[in-house]
Amino acid sequence: MKTATVVLLVIALLVVANAAFVVQETEQVIKTQFGKPVGKPVDTPGLHFKLPFIQKVHRFDKRFLEWDGDATELTTKDKRFIFVDTYARWRITDPLLYFQRLRDERRAQSRLSDILEGETRNAIAKHRLVELVRTTNRVPALDESLPETATVLEEIQIGREQIRSEILGNAQGRTSDLGIEILDLQLKRINYVEEVRRKVYDRMIAERRRIAERYRSEGEGEAASIRGDIDRELKQIESEAYRKAQEIVGRADAEATEIYAAAYNRSADSRDFYAFVKSMETLITTTDESTALLLSTRGELYRFLNKSNP
Repeated sequence: MKTATVVLLVIALLVVANAAFVVQETEQVIKTQFGKPVGKPVDTPGLHFKLPFIQKVHRFDKRFLEWDGDATELTTKDKRFIFVDTYARWRITDPLLYFQRLRDERRAQSRLSDILEGETRNAIAKHRLVELVRTTNRVPALDESLPETATVLEEIQIGREQIRSEILGNAQGRTSDLGIEILDLQLKRINYVEEVRRKVYDRMIAERRRIAERYRSEGEGEAASIRGDIDRELKQIESEAYRKAQEIVGRADAEATEIYAAAYNRSADSRDFYAFVKSMETLITTTDESTALLLSTRGELYRFLNKSNP
C-alpha cells in the first residue's frame, strides 16, 4: 500500500513537473502538439502550464538580435568595384509565424542574409560611388597649408543616408510575412577592392609628391633670393668699409705729410734729419741681408752712411 502511494506520488510529481514551465522576462513561448502549434504565444513572464508529455515548449528571444553580414564585393552604377560591409538589428514580432516560417534563429539569420545582401546589392548597383560615401553637399574644409588642394565636391541628389533607408525599407517589406522586423541597418564599411585601392593610394602619393616638389622648388628659389640679398648687402658693407678705410688712410697720409713738411721747414738740421730718416726708410724697404750696394760718393745715402761710420 505504501509502495503504491509512493509510486503514485512520484508519477504525479513528474506529471506536474512536465506540465509546468516558466517564461522569463526576455522570452516568448509557443506550445506545439505533435509538431503543430497550439494556442496563442505566451509572452507574459511567470509560471504557465501545458499538457504533459504531449505538448512541447519552444522559446524565442524577445530582445533585439544582431545580424552581421560579410564584406561583399559589389559594383556601383559607375562601374566601381567596392567591398560593402553591413550590419542590422532585428527582433521577433510574431513568434507563431516565425516558428511556422523559420523554425529557429539559424534559419532566420540565413534568410536575413539573403534579403539584406540582395537589397544591398540592388541599391549599390543603382547608385554611383560618390553617392554611397557622402551624405550631404557640404563644403570641404580647406587646409590653409595646402591651398592648392582646395576642391569643389560634386553635388549629389541622393546620399548615403537615403540609400541606407532605401535598403532598410525594401528589406522590411520582405520580412513582414516571416514574423520578424528589421529595426535598423547600417553600412559599416565601404572600401575599394585591393587592386583599385592600391591605385588610389599611388595617385594620392604622387599628388603629395608633386605638392612637396613644388614647395621644395619654391623654397630653393626663396633661399637663392635670400643668399643674393645677403651677398649684395655684404658687398655694400665691404665697399663702405673700404671707402672709409681709404678715407682714414688718406687723412693719415695727409697729416703725416704735413708733419714731415713742418719738420722739414723748421731748420737746416730738421731738413737733414728728415732726409736722413727718409733715406733710412728707403734703405730698409729696398735691401735685405743678401743685397750688395754700389754707392756713389756724391749720393745722399753714402753721405749719411759715411757719417754714421766713426
